[in-house]
Amino acid sequence: MKKKPKYKLLLINPVNRRRKGLERDKELFHPPMALGIVAALTPDHWDVEILDENFEDFEYRDADLVGFTALTATVNRSYEIAGIYRKKKVPTVIGGIHVSMLPEEAGKFVDTIVIGEAESVWEKVIHDFKSGNLKPIYSGALLPMVNSPVPRFDLYNPGYFAGSIQTTRGCPMRCEFCSVHTFNGSHYRYRPIEDVLDELEAIPQSRVYIVDDNLVGYDKRSRERAIELFKGILKRGIRKEWDCSASMNIADDDEVLEYAAKSGCKMIFLGIESEIVEQLEQANKKVNLKIGVDKFGEVYNRIRKHGIAVIGAFIFGLDTDTPETLHNRVDYMLNSDIDVMQATILTPLPGTILYNRFKGEGRLIFTGYPKDWERYNYTELVFQPKLMTPEVFEKEVKRCWTRLYDEIVLKKKFMKTLKSTKDPTTATWAYASNLICHNLVFEMDRKRLDLRKTFPQLTTNIEEHND
Repeated sequence: MKKKPKYKLLLINPVNRRRKGLERDKELFHPPMALGIVAALTPDHWDVEILDENFEDFEYRDADLVGFTALTATVNRSYEIAGIYRKKKVPTVIGGIHVSMLPEEAGKFVDTIVIGEAESVWEKVIHDFKSGNLKPIYSGALLPMVNSPVPRFDLYNPGYFAGSIQTTRGCPMRCEFCSVHTFNGSHYRYRPIEDVLDELEAIPQSRVYIVDDNLVGYDKRSRERAIELFKGILKRGIRKEWDCSASMNIADDDEVLEYAAKSGCKMIFLGIESEIVEQLEQANKKVNLKIGVDKFGEVYNRIRKHGIAVIGAFIFGLDTDTPETLHNRVDYMLNSDIDVMQATILTPLPGTILYNRFKGEGRLIFTGYPKDWERYNYTELVFQPKLMTPEVFEKEVKRCWTRLYDEIVLKKKFMKTLKSTKDPTTATWAYASNLICHNLVFEMDRKRLDLRKTFPQLTTNIEEHND
């Protein structure tokens, strides 16, 4: 029998060059799941490799086909590398949320664009490549998540501190600054529980991030499914520590939190965004508004009593922000029962309601695309605030972040977390996450903080992960 020809597919995970060269926390990274899925969809007679700039700088490698996935902040790097291969007549293909929102831009730099999810079209891409008939655009459909491919874990760099897994796609919410509902659809699509458990068992790391936008959802079906998943982890004896994202309504159900904790949940990410009702209305944060800002503290405490830490995400730069509201937000974050304080600058990404609004209002400052996409990284101001000059905003935000991520402040947060959760592992992970936020915000401007030096007696599990 004639042996099938073997092709080489090189998949590249780019890094934002504007931030390249600064020391970064490896604990911050998660494996490039999209590339792992594309690799799994590729026929067995292909040789597939992932070049991951989180761990190694790009150097030219021979390939028959080169693929990229990119966020807005990393897309320009993808275009740069694609240009190298195009000069050598090697076909290039790119997917991801940014190019799905701006396919005309991407078409100037890459041969082929995959709009939307790749599962429904990658077989066609491979077929057309082999026949010498690659098309400029392929549009993926929103398929049911039945028999979803398991990412090629063997192709990920072994330096990843934590694994990642996805159990659902889509989100019914339409937050002004988010494009998930545009890219993944406005309805939850569920993976079969047994498939999720099989994949979870196969992940080599003992720490896992569940990347769903909202693991628990909003209705009875979502709640029951979440409990089924958690009970499945316990029944199989899967020993993983994990964290996830959810809406604040997760605190409405003690049974969900009880089984989440028993199955290994250590932290839950909540998109709180602001403590001001008017700002939540502008951002269209319906669940937060329904709960009521005066009830937020009860949410945090219900979660923490199960030994789970709260990651509270807040946005700086909302339309009614002033220097006073920015510092009031810091006061709220410091004084509330939030364990991990994530502070980011409002960032209008393509495909969001926010981006379209700011563009229509003429408020975008950096529009030298694609180069300026590097600035859209949640730590830089890329638009004109309504009630401050950019200079005042940047000055005040730096003061705010200096207050938030002071080393003494973070140690006090650690002790509060330890006292409330009564779980040293949870408290350690929360503290580590605060250090990551500190180091990400300040990078080389301030002293970097190291968990191992601060609490060596509590970091045995970290050393085990790294081994």
